[in-house]
Amino acid sequence: MENYLLDWLQLGVRWLHMIAGIAWIGASFYFVWLNNNVRKPDEPNAPDGEKDGELHAIHGGGFYRVQRYALAPKELPHDLHWFKWEAYTTWLSGISLLVLVYYLNPQVYLVDTAIAKIGSGAAIGIGVGFILAGWFVYDLLQRSPLGKSQLAFGIVFFTLVMGATWYICHTFGGRAAYLHVGAMLGTIMVANVFFVIIPSQRELVNAKEQGRLPEKKMAEMAKNRSLHNNYLTLPVLFIMISNHYPMTFSHEYNWAILGAISMGGALIRHWFNLRGSRKDDIPVGANEGASMRHRQGKSTPLWPWAISVTVFAAVIWLTAPKKQAAGAPVAFKEVDALMTKHCRGCHSEKPTDQIFKVAPNGVKYDTPSQIAVMASKIKQRAVETTSMPFGNKTNMTPEERALLGRWIDQGARTE
Repeated sequence: MENYLLDWLQLGVRWLHMIAGIAWIGASFYFVWLNNNVRKPDEPNAPDGEKDGELHAIHGGGFYRVQRYALAPKELPHDLHWFKWEAYTTWLSGISLLVLVYYLNPQVYLVDTAIAKIGSGAAIGIGVGFILAGWFVYDLLQRSPLGKSQLAFGIVFFTLVMGATWYICHTFGGRAAYLHVGAMLGTIMVANVFFVIIPSQRELVNAKEQGRLPEKKMAEMAKNRSLHNNYLTLPVLFIMISNHYPMTFSHEYNWAILGAISMGGALIRHWFNLRGSRKDDIPVGANEGASMRHRQGKSTPLWPWAISVTVFAAVIWLTAPKKQAAGAPVAFKEVDALMTKHCRGCHSEKPTDQIFKVAPNGVKYDTPSQIAVMASKIKQRAVETTSMPFGNKTNMTPEERALLGRWIDQGARTE
């Protein structure tokens, strides 16, 4: 009963994490797009304050006019909306899920003795340490002279993240390693909101209420951190779904695969940002007072897409399963013995594992037909990606995996 309730708790927190993440990332995408697409307004000196941009849109059966003030309206509205709880809820639910799944059962999901033989306490300490250290290193770099150059900062930051990824992937099981890199990047994002972006917005509101000019430095820093969050979204989203695809996190070079896909995702985000910011103003009408319309600029470079597609194609080629060498025929009784030794503890009508009291995903290997019908999935998880058993807790050897692969290649016969 305890494990059953824990499963429902994990499901509920995971659902909350996804909902909050959609709201946060959606807002991030929208406001970056909005800032890139607002253009010089027809009435810059409106009665309620000087405006430096406006945008017209149609959605859900209605027309919308969005206006951006050069500094602030003459009077602050009473219904000013803040976007912060989406970020906080996403992070809190994500960390809660990390604790519920990985830290409550570290020897199942976190530690893989084939990668590193470490205790549960040490593993949790390393994980928490990297999650917190990521923010402090990022923030120090941003406040240093290096932060003045987006290109230089980007190169150094990406290099450091890759170094951390390599270490984590050589310390934890692949699934846990990916999730910890995602938690580290997600913590940087939410810390940007909590420590920089929201304080900057509070300063803007306070300055308006006190009748003084706001600190320009804080506003510029907040805008910069918001842009960084925007670039981190696609890599973090990939990590959130990666635990369903062991050909990435269980690969020998999983750290390089994650780095390559993250770079490709960030470049795609860069292209969309460039595409939104490259607009041309064209006059409509013959006289000098004609209104202005905007068209998509034709100079948006395609090199981000070219690099991303090349990177993704290289990753697909690198992770393609290798053919098993032909060998002597494998009898089903040998396979059945492997199932008893390594699989039926969890995948059975009555599991004997201390953690899994119900067969994961309903997959059971009690009968020959149940084993044969799952042959392709067994090959992917136990032979090609070696992601099963979890953390190799039963110490399945390469020779045993090869034997299982040969049986499947020979037709997975059970007679």
